[in-house]
Amino acid sequence: MNLNIRNVNEQDLDRCFEIETVSYAGDEAASREKILKRIIAYREGFIVLENEREIVGFINSGATHRVELSDEEFKELVGHDPQGRHIVILSVVVHPDYQGKGMAGKLMNNFIDRMKALGKSDIYLICQTELVDMYARYGFVDLGASDSDHGGLSWNEMSLALEN
Repeated sequence: MNLNIRNVNEQDLDRCFEIETVSYAGDEAASREKILKRIIAYREGFIVLENEREIVGFINSGATHRVELSDEEFKELVGHDPQGRHIVILSVVVHPDYQGKGMAGKLMNNFIDRMKALGKSDIYLICQTELVDMYARYGFVDLGASDSDHGGLSWNEMSLALEN
């Protein structure tokens, strides 16, 4: 299978929204409008993984000078500044048809390399407890329970320092 990772473009919106809605439960999924805003506001921090036929997964993020992972407004990119040294991942998602095939790993490794190349200092994310070990494989450190109640769920905060 030929795979390609590239920055998102606006033509990818419908497929990204489809993947987001089939992969995340209820309130956890970003709306079509939020995804479009992320595409427009920070293309450098939004990558897609595609095969010969379609996009199979993506990562999107924002950049900031001050990290507050429980800040729900940041998901709307309130406080986003492309010059910010800190990256906050908003979604890491692979379509269910392609899960368990190493796609998330390809996305994460590529994303980390891209953020290093942009001179960012670190990457932050929140994840459900069962995903802590997966992110730890990429060097993320568990910072403990998050104050976020996004989607009515419990979350852990994690960070990765980038060596520039």
